[in-house]
Amino acid sequence: MIRGAHISPDDSPQPKLLLVGGGHAHVAVLADWIRNGPPPPGGAARLRTLLLTPHPTLRYSGMVPGWLAGQHARDQGLVDLAALAARAGAVWVQGRCVALDPQARVVHTETGETITFDLASFDTGGVGRGHAVLGDDPRLIDIRPIDAFVARIAARPAPRRVVVAGGGAGGVELAFGLRNLASAEARPEVVLATGAAGLLPGFSQAVRKRVARAQARQGIMVIAEDARLADGAIMAGNRSLEPADLIVAALGSAAPDWVRESGLAVDDAGFALVDRHQRSCSHPHIFVAGDVAARADLALAHSGVHAVFAGPVLAANLRKLLAGEPPRRSYQPRWNSLYLMNTGDGSAIASYGRLAAQGAFVLRLKHWIDKRWIAQYAALAGTA
Repeated sequence: MIRGAHISPDDSPQPKLLLVGGGHAHVAVLADWIRNGPPPPGGAARLRTLLLTPHPTLRYSGMVPGWLAGQHARDQGLVDLAALAARAGAVWVQGRCVALDPQARVVHTETGETITFDLASFDTGGVGRGHAVLGDDPRLIDIRPIDAFVARIAARPAPRRVVVAGGGAGGVELAFGLRNLASAEARPEVVLATGAAGLLPGFSQAVRKRVARAQARQGIMVIAEDARLADGAIMAGNRSLEPADLIVAALGSAAPDWVRESGLAVDDAGFALVDRHQRSCSHPHIFVAGDVAARADLALAHSGVHAVFAGPVLAANLRKLLAGEPPRRSYQPRWNSLYLMNTGDGSAIASYGRLAAQGAFVLRLKHWIDKRWIAQYAALAGTA
């Protein structure tokens, strides 16, 4: 493993593939390299693959609400990226991308190092919107990046009263998890400020009703107003939500500044525009997946579900391009996605289109799916 190394253009005459970020899509790429051998045919001797990530592990965000409620150990939802990279014939490089020059084919890290590439793929995830939307406050913690969120929650005293801003599935699950916080002697009071769009926009009425009933049963206060910080106080509309020991921002993903500044084609929000093959619309030697990408041909929510399914497509297209062939695979989302929301009290709520279900059996299904996802990569990495 190389930690903060300078990788010069003359290090090797071999083609260099740079994977920037350790998100769900790149985990699938590494898995493909392990199962089928590194591309092109002939293996790693003909290709240098580098994986650049800030941490040697990926934390699976879907298990964080369960950790809050004491259903998982803190590090039970980790994927060992460094071990996966080693098994895939790649080199893990510790660092965070802060700038990209697509013309010069150079990535700059936060420590001032540079890494060159022939072909690059980016799966860095988005950045939090908490400070930009709500304002600044020492009590404010954004859920992005998820590793920093977990570290800050673990390091602080258990809160007595929490405000969660954001009415999507992430905000809902975190509100449930914090209401059932295992490290707290007394259950924290929780207020969920959903925003003007209300609770779970885009979900069926049946799901919203079940979630609302579960929130009422657990004593979670729900306010359909936009949260904001004003004069040191957390507000929802004209209503003060004080006192609050902790403010959690679950407001969706924003694009990192370096994406727009790089000169890559971007959408109005600054996410990298890609075609149906996950290829940059402006620079064909660059691929982008996960939350940092926006499809030019269809509207996709920034969701881990889509990144998971885009991963094998990305792996196949990288393999084709490295073999000198055009990419062919495309991720087409299903008509609906399955969401399993942990309510923190031994139950969960399932959403699939208009269908909804609730109970301990749904939580058992969620735990089985989550742990199976982690276990498959542990087996591939040789860490099981």
